[in-house]
Amino acid sequence: MKRRPLIVITAGDPGGIGPEITASAVAFPAVRRACSVAVIGCRRALLRAGLDERFVPVMDIPGPSAPPRRPDARSGRASYLAVKAAFGLVSSGLADALVTAPVCKEAWLAAGLPQTSHTDFFRARLPAEPLMAFSSGPLNAALLTEHLPLSRAAAAITRKSATAKLVLFSRELSRLLGRKPRLGLCALNPHAGEGGLLGGEERKVLAPAARAARGAGALVEGPLPGDAAWALHKAGKLDGLMCCYHDQAITPIKLLAGMERTVHLTLGLPFVRTSPAHGTAFDMAGKGKADWRGMAEAILSAARLSSR
Repeated sequence: MKRRPLIVITAGDPGGIGPEITASAVAFPAVRRACSVAVIGCRRALLRAGLDERFVPVMDIPGPSAPPRRPDARSGRASYLAVKAAFGLVSSGLADALVTAPVCKEAWLAAGLPQTSHTDFFRARLPAEPLMAFSSGPLNAALLTEHLPLSRAAAAITRKSATAKLVLFSRELSRLLGRKPRLGLCALNPHAGEGGLLGGEERKVLAPAARAARGAGALVEGPLPGDAAWALHKAGKLDGLMCCYHDQAITPIKLLAGMERTVHLTLGLPFVRTSPAHGTAFDMAGKGKADWRGMAEAILSAARLSSR
Protein backbone atom coordinates (compact mmCIF):
# COMPACT_ATOMS: atom_id res chain seq x y z
CA MET A 1 0.00 0.00 0.00
CA LYS A 2 1.27 3.45 -0.91
CA ARG A 3 2.30 5.52 2.11
CA ARG A 4 0.13 8.53 2.75
CA PRO A 5 2.13 11.76 2.96
CA LEU A 6 2.54 13.39 6.36
CA ILE A 7 1.39 17.00 6.30
CA VAL A 8 2.36 19.32 9.13
CA ILE A 9 -0.18 22.09 9.66
CA THR A 10 0.23 25.33 11.56
CA ALA A 11 -3.02 26.63 13.05
CA GLY A 12 -2.29 30.32 12.48
CA ASP A 13 -3.15 33.21 14.77
CA PRO A 14 -5.00 31.85 17.85
CA GLY A 15 -7.41 34.80 17.77
CA GLY A 16 -8.33 34.39 14.11
CA ILE A 17 -10.22 31.72 12.21
CA GLY A 18 -7.12 29.53 11.84
CA PRO A 19 -7.90 27.11 14.69
CA GLU A 20 -11.49 26.51 13.58
CA ILE A 21 -10.75 26.05 9.87
CA THR A 22 -7.89 23.72 10.84
CA ALA A 23 -10.11 21.66 13.15
CA SER A 24 -12.83 21.34 10.51
CA ALA A 25 -10.47 20.66 7.60
CA VAL A 26 -8.55 17.84 9.29
CA ALA A 27 -11.87 16.14 10.12
CA PHE A 28 -12.97 16.23 6.46
CA PRO A 29 -13.14 12.62 5.17
CA ALA A 30 -11.29 13.43 1.93
CA VAL A 31 -8.40 14.88 3.93
CA ARG A 32 -8.25 11.84 6.20
CA ARG A 33 -8.09 9.55 3.17
CA ALA A 34 -5.43 11.60 1.39
CA CYS A 35 -2.83 12.11 4.10
CA SER A 36 -1.75 11.91 7.71
CA VAL A 37 -1.62 15.22 9.54
CA ALA A 38 0.02 16.74 12.60
CA VAL A 39 -1.03 20.16 13.87
CA ILE A 40 1.15 22.76 15.57
CA GLY A 41 -0.52 25.64 17.37
CA CYS A 42 -2.35 26.79 20.46
CA ARG A 43 -3.89 23.58 21.81
CA ARG A 44 -6.47 25.44 23.88
CA ALA A 45 -7.74 27.33 20.83
CA LEU A 46 -7.77 24.16 18.72
CA LEU A 47 -9.75 22.16 21.28
CA ARG A 48 -12.17 25.06 21.68
CA ALA A 49 -12.64 24.91 17.90
CA GLY A 50 -13.52 21.21 18.07
CA LEU A 51 -10.27 19.45 17.16
CA ASP A 52 -10.35 15.78 18.22
CA GLU A 53 -6.94 14.82 19.60
CA ARG A 54 -7.82 11.14 19.39
CA PHE A 55 -7.23 11.35 15.64
CA VAL A 56 -4.91 14.32 15.21
CA PRO A 57 -1.66 14.83 17.16
CA VAL A 58 -1.08 18.38 18.37
CA MET A 59 2.17 20.11 19.29
CA ASP A 60 1.11 22.83 21.70
CA ILE A 61 2.39 26.37 21.26
CA PRO A 62 0.63 28.19 24.11
CA GLY A 63 -1.10 31.45 23.29
CA PRO A 64 -3.30 33.83 25.30
CA SER A 65 -5.90 32.06 27.44
CA ALA A 66 -8.58 34.14 25.73
CA PRO A 67 -7.05 35.26 22.42
CA PRO A 68 -8.28 38.74 21.45
CA ARG A 69 -10.04 38.97 18.09
CA ARG A 70 -7.56 41.56 16.87
CA PRO A 71 -3.82 41.87 16.22
CA ASP A 72 -2.03 40.91 19.43
CA ALA A 73 1.67 40.48 20.17
CA ARG A 74 1.14 37.31 22.26
CA SER A 75 -0.89 35.66 19.52
CA GLY A 76 1.64 36.80 16.95
CA ARG A 77 4.52 35.23 18.82
CA ALA A 78 2.60 31.96 19.27
CA SER A 79 1.80 31.71 15.55
CA TYR A 80 5.42 32.55 14.66
CA LEU A 81 6.78 29.84 16.95
CA ALA A 82 4.40 27.34 15.36
CA VAL A 83 5.75 28.20 11.90
CA LYS A 84 9.30 27.92 13.20
CA ALA A 85 8.64 24.46 14.65
CA ALA A 86 6.89 23.26 11.49
CA PHE A 87 9.70 24.59 9.32
CA GLY A 88 12.15 22.51 11.33
CA LEU A 89 10.12 19.36 10.69
CA VAL A 90 9.55 19.82 6.98
CA SER A 91 13.03 21.13 6.15
CA SER A 92 14.61 18.13 7.87
CA GLY A 93 12.41 15.67 5.99
CA LEU A 94 10.35 14.56 8.99
CA ALA A 95 7.20 15.81 7.24
CA ASP A 96 6.35 15.76 3.55
CA ALA A 97 4.67 19.15 3.22
CA LEU A 98 3.66 22.24 5.17
CA VAL A 99 0.21 23.86 5.24
CA THR A 100 -0.18 27.15 7.07
CA ALA A 101 -3.35 28.74 8.40
CA PRO A 102 -3.43 32.56 8.28
CA VAL A 103 -1.19 34.68 10.48
CA CYS A 104 -1.43 38.40 11.19
CA LYS A 105 1.36 40.66 9.95
CA GLU A 106 0.48 43.35 12.49
CA ALA A 107 0.73 40.81 15.30
CA TRP A 108 4.15 39.60 14.18
CA LEU A 109 5.30 43.21 13.98
CA ALA A 110 3.87 43.98 17.44
CA ALA A 111 5.77 40.99 18.82
CA GLY A 112 9.03 42.44 17.53
CA LEU A 113 9.65 39.52 15.17
CA PRO A 114 12.21 39.78 12.36
CA GLN A 115 9.70 38.84 9.63
CA THR A 116 6.02 39.66 9.17
CA SER A 117 4.91 36.94 6.73
CA HIS A 118 5.40 33.28 5.91
CA THR A 119 7.16 34.06 2.63
CA ASP A 120 9.62 36.41 4.34
CA PHE A 121 10.21 33.76 7.01
CA PHE A 122 11.24 31.24 4.34
CA ARG A 123 13.25 33.84 2.43
CA ALA A 124 15.35 34.55 5.53
CA ARG A 125 16.19 30.88 6.06
CA LEU A 126 16.69 29.40 2.61
CA PRO A 127 19.12 30.21 -0.20
CA ALA A 128 16.44 29.94 -2.89
CA GLU A 129 14.20 32.94 -3.62
CA PRO A 130 10.58 31.91 -2.95
CA LEU A 131 7.85 32.77 -5.44
CA MET A 132 4.34 33.60 -4.24
CA ALA A 133 1.69 31.98 -6.42
CA PHE A 134 -1.99 31.07 -6.44
CA SER A 135 -3.65 28.09 -8.08
CA SER A 136 -7.11 26.68 -8.69
CA GLY A 137 -7.57 23.90 -11.21
CA PRO A 138 -6.25 25.17 -14.56
CA LEU A 139 -5.72 28.72 -13.24
CA ASN A 140 -2.24 29.65 -12.03
CA ALA A 141 -0.87 33.09 -11.17
CA ALA A 142 2.45 34.19 -9.66
CA LEU A 143 3.66 37.56 -8.40
CA LEU A 144 6.57 39.80 -9.30
CA THR A 145 5.91 41.79 -6.11
CA GLU A 146 4.18 40.60 -2.96
CA HIS A 147 2.76 42.64 -0.09
CA LEU A 148 3.87 46.08 -1.21
CA PRO A 149 1.97 49.35 -1.55
CA LEU A 150 1.25 50.12 -5.19
CA SER A 151 3.34 53.27 -4.80
CA ARG A 152 6.39 51.02 -4.33
CA ALA A 153 5.54 48.09 -6.58
CA ALA A 154 6.79 49.55 -9.86
CA ALA A 155 10.23 50.38 -8.49
CA ALA A 156 10.54 46.88 -7.01
CA ILE A 157 10.27 45.22 -10.43
CA THR A 158 13.63 44.88 -12.16
CA ARG A 159 14.70 43.09 -15.32
CA LYS A 160 16.81 40.69 -13.29
CA SER A 161 14.11 39.80 -10.75
CA ALA A 162 11.37 39.52 -13.38
CA THR A 163 13.51 37.25 -15.54
CA ALA A 164 14.42 35.02 -12.61
CA LYS A 165 10.81 34.72 -11.47
CA LEU A 166 9.56 33.91 -14.97
CA VAL A 167 12.14 31.15 -15.32
CA LEU A 168 11.33 29.81 -11.85
CA PHE A 169 7.58 29.90 -12.54
CA SER A 170 8.11 28.03 -15.80
CA ARG A 171 10.19 25.36 -14.08
CA GLU A 172 7.84 24.87 -11.14
CA LEU A 173 4.68 24.88 -13.25
CA SER A 174 6.22 22.35 -15.63
CA ARG A 175 6.60 20.00 -12.66
CA LEU A 176 2.91 20.41 -11.87
CA LEU A 177 1.70 20.07 -15.46
CA GLY A 178 4.17 17.51 -16.75
CA ARG A 179 5.06 19.75 -19.70
CA LYS A 180 6.51 23.18 -20.40
CA PRO A 181 3.83 25.79 -19.58
CA ARG A 182 2.75 28.69 -21.76
CA LEU A 183 3.11 31.80 -19.61
CA GLY A 184 1.69 35.28 -19.98
CA LEU A 185 3.44 38.27 -18.45
CA CYS A 186 0.92 40.89 -17.33
CA ALA A 187 1.73 44.53 -17.97
CA LEU A 188 2.03 46.96 -15.09
CA ASN A 189 0.30 49.93 -16.70
CA PRO A 190 -3.11 50.31 -18.39
CA HIS A 191 -3.14 49.07 -21.99
CA ALA A 192 0.41 47.74 -21.51
CA GLY A 193 1.71 51.30 -21.31
CA GLU A 194 0.17 52.44 -24.62
CA GLY A 195 3.56 52.62 -26.32
CA GLY A 196 5.07 54.55 -23.43
CA LEU A 197 2.29 57.12 -23.10
CA LEU A 198 1.02 55.51 -19.88
CA GLY A 199 4.34 54.40 -18.44
CA GLY A 200 7.65 53.02 -19.58
CA GLU A 201 7.99 49.88 -17.44
CA GLU A 202 6.72 47.60 -20.19
CA ARG A 203 9.34 48.78 -22.69
CA LYS A 204 12.23 49.25 -20.25
CA VAL A 205 11.75 46.35 -17.83
CA LEU A 206 9.06 43.81 -18.67
CA ALA A 207 9.67 43.24 -22.38
CA PRO A 208 13.43 42.72 -21.87
CA ALA A 209 12.68 40.33 -19.00
CA ALA A 210 10.30 38.33 -21.20
CA ARG A 211 12.96 38.11 -23.92
CA ALA A 212 15.58 36.97 -21.42
CA ALA A 213 13.23 34.34 -20.01
CA ARG A 214 12.53 33.05 -23.50
CA GLY A 215 16.27 32.88 -24.06
CA ALA A 216 16.48 30.69 -20.96
CA GLY A 217 13.88 28.31 -22.40
CA ALA A 218 10.61 29.60 -20.95
CA LEU A 219 7.56 30.07 -23.17
CA VAL A 220 6.50 33.63 -22.37
CA GLU A 221 4.10 36.00 -24.09
CA GLY A 222 3.92 39.65 -23.17
CA PRO A 223 3.83 42.01 -21.55
CA LEU A 224 0.08 41.77 -22.12
CA PRO A 225 -2.67 44.07 -20.84
CA GLY A 226 -4.02 42.51 -17.66
CA ASP A 227 -7.56 42.02 -18.93
CA ALA A 228 -6.36 40.37 -22.15
CA ALA A 229 -3.96 38.13 -20.24
CA TRP A 230 -6.69 36.87 -17.94
CA ALA A 231 -9.06 36.31 -20.87
CA LEU A 232 -6.43 34.18 -22.61
CA HIS A 233 -5.74 32.26 -19.41
CA LYS A 234 -9.42 31.60 -18.75
CA ALA A 235 -9.78 30.35 -22.33
CA GLY A 236 -6.96 27.86 -21.77
CA LYS A 237 -4.55 29.52 -24.19
CA LEU A 238 -2.08 30.24 -21.39
CA ASP A 239 -1.16 27.93 -18.52
CA GLY A 240 -0.13 30.60 -16.05
CA LEU A 241 0.20 34.34 -15.57
CA MET A 242 3.00 36.33 -14.01
CA CYS A 243 1.36 39.35 -12.41
CA CYS A 244 3.03 42.59 -11.40
CA TYR A 245 1.27 43.17 -8.09
CA HIS A 246 -0.84 41.36 -5.53
CA ASP A 247 -4.39 42.25 -6.56
CA GLN A 248 -3.66 41.75 -10.27
CA ALA A 249 -3.43 38.05 -9.41
CA ILE A 250 -5.62 37.41 -6.41
CA THR A 251 -8.74 39.34 -7.45
CA PRO A 252 -9.31 37.61 -10.82
CA ILE A 253 -8.46 34.11 -9.63
CA LYS A 254 -10.78 34.35 -6.63
CA LEU A 255 -13.59 35.71 -8.80
CA LEU A 256 -13.12 33.01 -11.43
CA ALA A 257 -12.50 30.05 -9.15
CA GLY A 258 -13.93 31.04 -5.78
CA MET A 259 -11.96 31.75 -2.63
CA GLU A 260 -12.72 28.30 -1.23
CA ARG A 261 -11.03 26.65 -4.22
CA THR A 262 -8.02 28.96 -4.49
CA VAL A 263 -4.77 27.78 -2.92
CA HIS A 264 -1.74 29.91 -2.09
CA LEU A 265 1.53 28.18 -3.04
CA THR A 266 5.10 29.14 -2.25
CA LEU A 267 7.17 27.92 -5.19
CA GLY A 268 10.93 27.47 -5.26
CA LEU A 269 11.20 25.93 -1.78
CA PRO A 270 12.81 22.52 -1.15
CA PHE A 271 9.43 21.34 0.17
CA VAL A 272 5.75 21.83 -0.64
CA ARG A 273 4.03 24.71 1.15
CA THR A 274 0.39 25.71 0.68
CA SER A 275 -2.20 27.79 2.51
CA PRO A 276 -5.74 29.03 2.00
CA ALA A 277 -5.99 32.27 0.05
CA HIS A 278 -7.46 34.43 2.81
CA GLY A 279 -6.50 36.10 6.06
CA THR A 280 -7.20 35.78 9.78
CA ALA A 281 -10.75 37.24 9.60
CA PHE A 282 -10.77 38.34 13.25
CA ASP A 283 -14.30 39.70 12.86
CA MET A 284 -15.55 36.22 11.97
CA ALA A 285 -13.55 34.17 14.46
CA GLY A 286 -15.39 32.12 17.06
CA LYS A 287 -18.82 32.67 15.49
CA GLY A 288 -19.09 29.43 13.52
CA LYS A 289 -19.14 31.34 10.22
CA ALA A 290 -15.67 30.58 8.88
CA ASP A 291 -15.53 28.60 5.63
CA TRP A 292 -13.03 25.78 6.12
CA ARG A 293 -13.12 24.53 2.52
CA GLY A 294 -10.14 26.64 1.44
CA MET A 295 -8.05 25.09 4.22
CA ALA A 296 -9.14 21.60 3.19
CA GLU A 297 -8.22 22.37 -0.43
CA ALA A 298 -4.80 23.60 0.70
CA ILE A 299 -4.20 20.33 2.58
CA LEU A 300 -5.41 18.20 -0.34
CA SER A 301 -3.21 20.16 -2.75
CA ALA A 302 -0.20 19.67 -0.48
CA ALA A 303 -0.90 15.94 -0.33
CA ARG A 304 -1.12 15.69 -4.13
CA LEU A 305 1.99 17.76 -4.77
CA SER A 306 4.13 15.99 -2.17
CA SER A 307 3.20 12.59 -3.63
CA ARG A 308 4.66 13.47 -7.06
